[in-house]
Amino acid sequence: MDPPTGSSSEDYDYDLLVIGGGSGGLAVAKEAAGLRRKVLLLDLAAPSPRGTKRELGGSSLNTNSVRKFLQQASLLGKAIQDSQKYGWREKEPVSHGWTELVEAAQQQVKTRSVELKKELKRFGVFYLSARAEIVAPHTVEVTDTNGSKRRVTAETLVIATGDSPQYPGIPGDREYCVTSEDLLSLPHPPGRTLVVGGSAEGLESAGFLFGLGLPVTVMQQHDLLQGFDQKTAQKIENHMIVSGVKFLYHCSLTKVPSKTNTGTVELNVLLAVGRNANTSDIGLECVGVQRSQDTGRILVNERDQTSVDHIYAIGSVQHGRPSATGLSVHAGTLLARRLYRGDSILCDYSNVPTVVLTPLEYAACGLSEEKANVTFGEASIEVYHSHYWPLEWELPGRNKNSCYVKVICHIPDHERVVGLHVMGPNAGDIVQGFAAAMKCGLTKEQLDATVGTHPGSAQVSFVKLPCSVLEKGSAVWGQCQTSRFK
Repeated sequence: MDPPTGSSSEDYDYDLLVIGGGSGGLAVAKEAAGLRRKVLLLDLAAPSPRGTKRELGGSSLNTNSVRKFLQQASLLGKAIQDSQKYGWREKEPVSHGWTELVEAAQQQVKTRSVELKKELKRFGVFYLSARAEIVAPHTVEVTDTNGSKRRVTAETLVIATGDSPQYPGIPGDREYCVTSEDLLSLPHPPGRTLVVGGSAEGLESAGFLFGLGLPVTVMQQHDLLQGFDQKTAQKIENHMIVSGVKFLYHCSLTKVPSKTNTGTVELNVLLAVGRNANTSDIGLECVGVQRSQDTGRILVNERDQTSVDHIYAIGSVQHGRPSATGLSVHAGTLLARRLYRGDSILCDYSNVPTVVLTPLEYAACGLSEEKANVTFGEASIEVYHSHYWPLEWELPGRNKNSCYVKVICHIPDHERVVGLHVMGPNAGDIVQGFAAAMKCGLTKEQLDATVGTHPGSAQVSFVKLPCSVLEKGSAVWGQCQTSRFK
C-alpha cells in the first residue's frame, strides 16, 4: 500500500514508523493502528548469500514455521516405522520426496506473507516493501525496490529488524555453504552434510536431515546449546549419537572449497554458528542509538526504550533478552498500549518458554541448573528429575527411558519452581501450560498435588512422590532421582 502524503500531526508524517516486519514489528504496528494512530511499516530484507528470499514476517514467523515443518517431516518418517507394530501394512516401499516438501513449505510461507499484508491493510497500517535508514532523529530515508528514495518523518520509531544467520568469515563460507534458512531453497536434498555449530539451529537441522535418511555429522564450535541447561543438552546429544548422528569435537572449519569431497562422496556444509542482529545498516549510529559492541544488539531499558527517548526496539535486536516469537508479539502489543493507550504494563522477560525442535523435542521455562546455582547459590537449589517412557513408544519398543523431565526449585522460597525442562514428544506444548503456573509462583508442593491425566505422559512428566515409593526402573515412572547434582 502506498502511504498518502500529509501529516498525522502538526510536525510529523506519521505517529509511528516501524522498521522491520517480523513478529514484534507487526504486533506493535497493528496495535498502534488499532488505537487510531497513523503507522508506517517498512520491511525489505536482503536475500541470503545463496539467494533465498525473505518474506514479510521475518525469521521469527517464517523460519520458525519452516523449523516445525522440517521436524514434522522427520517425525513422520519415524512414525511410519512404528506403524507396523500397530498393525499397518505398507503395500510398497515408502520413500521421501524432497521436491514435494520444499514446494509445500515454500507455498505455505508465501501464503502467510500475503495474509499478513492483507491483515496490515485491514488494520490500517501503511506498508512498504522498502529499505529504511535513519538519517536524522525523526527522519527515515526510504529506498523503494526500484531504487527511488524519499524521506518521511515520524514522532516515534520502533526497530524490529530481527536477526539472520552468522557466517564465520572464512574463505568460501558465503559462496559454498548453506544455512538453515536456505534448506528449503535447495532443488535437491543436500546429501551427506557437515553441520557446523552445536546451536539449536544446528541440532534441529541435523536431526531433520538425519530423519530423512541422510548422513549427518555435527562439528561443535562451542558448548552444545549454549544458554540452555547443559545436563539436558548432553542427553540430547547422547540421544542423537545413539540414533546415528556423528559428532566431531575439538575441530574448527578454516576454509570451504567449491567442491568439498571426502573420498568419492561430496560433503555439503551447513552453518549454524549463531545469528547476527540486523542493525548495522539502518542508521542507528547517526542518531546515537547504543548497541552492544560484542553482539551488535540494541541496549534497551525495561520499557524497551533505547538510549534515544523516541526510539524503541522489539524482538531479537534487543541485547541480553530472550528471543521468541510469542514474546516479541506480546512485547510489541504492550509497547503500543503504553505509547498510545496510557497503559503502564511492562513486558516480563522472565520465565519465557522456549523449544528446541530436535528429533526428541526439548523445551524449557525459567533457569537452567547452572544459572540457578549462580543466581541463588547451589545450597539453595534442589533438583528433581525423572526419566520416562511415553506409552505410545511401548509397542514399537522405542528408546526406553530416553525422555526426561527436570524441575529446579529454590528451597528458601517454599521450593518455588525456578526452572522446568522437558525432553520428549510435544515438549513445547507440555511446558507452555506450566509457564503460566510458574508466573504465578508454582511450588514443588503444588506440582506434586497436581493430578495427571491417564493414559499418557502427564503422570511421569513431574516427580510427584518420594523416589523411595517408586519402583526403580518402572516403565511407567522411570528411574526417578532427587539430588543436588553435586
